[in-house]
Amino acid sequence: MTLDPARPHRRYNPLTGGWVQVSPQRMGRPWQGEVSAPDPLPPAYDPACYLCPGNARVGGEANPPYEGVYVFANDFAALADAPGGAASDDPLLRAEASGGVCRVICFSPDHGRSLPRLAPPQIRAVIDTWADQTAELGARFAHVQVFENKGAMMGCSNPHPHGQVWATAHVPQEPAQEDAMQRAWLAEHGRPLLLEVAEREAEGERVVAINDDWLAVVPFWAAWPFETLLLPRFPVARMPDLAPGQRDSLAAILKALATRYDNLFRTSFPYSMGWHGAPFVEGPSDHWQLHAHFYPPLLRSASVRKFMVGYEMLAEPQRDLTPERAAQMLRSADALVHYAD
Repeated sequence: MTLDPARPHRRYNPLTGGWVQVSPQRMGRPWQGEVSAPDPLPPAYDPACYLCPGNARVGGEANPPYEGVYVFANDFAALADAPGGAASDDPLLRAEASGGVCRVICFSPDHGRSLPRLAPPQIRAVIDTWADQTAELGARFAHVQVFENKGAMMGCSNPHPHGQVWATAHVPQEPAQEDAMQRAWLAEHGRPLLLEVAEREAEGERVVAINDDWLAVVPFWAAWPFETLLLPRFPVARMPDLAPGQRDSLAAILKALATRYDNLFRTSFPYSMGWHGAPFVEGPSDHWQLHAHFYPPLLRSASVRKFMVGYEMLAEPQRDLTPERAAQMLRSADALVHYAD
């Protein structure tokens, strides 16, 4: 049977084992729902911002006059380094203590410049910090999660360009599922799953940006309208393992991808993004490929977003815009000159 991509169909996600419902015929439906105001471009310095250099944070501690990337312990950490509480083996009310570390990573002292508006060397400094934090915390914890929430629409509490790193003694649900699926794929097919995805997609219609080392693609199984998957085109399990040249090319493709996002609707494109690498546990990691997920909520403009509700919460993810059309739209956006510049 030949799939007709213009008609309703389901797509399988081999990285999670889940499915997504694709309904292209719904793109023309009228919209009378919520219309959000796009985030304005912030100034270079905000005296009320608790992440700007020299300003006091909520707890009273002042930030140093930092000039590059700045890392500090999260003042409102979701995890405790020394967890308390006893475990429960009750099969219905099961619980266990969870310990870890939460840190904030300010990308730049400039309050108004998010990743796409930073120069490649500045983005490279962010990548080096991600790698250093992952290596340091991976020596103590099983999983290190590097991520960024960008924009008020994604629940970001401060517009200053920043991300976070959480390290946990356990491997959380999403990376644990990816670990199991990648392990099973290697056992059955003899090659890493995401390395095969990168090779298959490199010349395809879902490519958004590509260079010698990296590939940004709207995955075949994408759930969010403009979701992308950032993949290395070479075997690598964790971010600290990236060579200097691979970090430079990563900075270049991150800038191109993030610039295309912003230029698509001429707005500071909101998203949640994060890196998944092999857990720091005993045993082989040759089934793993380092990768980043970008989950932006915008659907058809800077003010209309996709809601994961109803069917998505009770059944399975559903999308209207096909991944192929989303990739085409992103490719058509300028990757070199940011609309604000």
